Amino acid sequence: MPTATADLSRFLGREPERLSLEERQQVAGSWIALQIYTPATLPLRRIEAIADAPAGCIAQLNSRGLDPRIYEFSLLTWPC
Repeated sequence: MPTATADLSRFLGREPERLSLEERQQVAGSWIALQIYTPATLPLRRIEAIADAPAGCIAQLNSRGLDPRIYEFSLLTWPC
């Protein structure tokens, strides 16, 4: 189960691949938003929003003035 929403903000700006095993367990079941790769933008793979559902990620992006249409949403799963 994901941690409380307030605690999730500490993962913003982090690379999902660089989360520790403990951190990955803490956010398992959460949704993240990452900017979609295009050759024109070459975005860094950073967590721009994290929430219990994609709608929460969209709300976070909108609140920061970011366009949710250029983000992909992924469910973080339990580490293997």
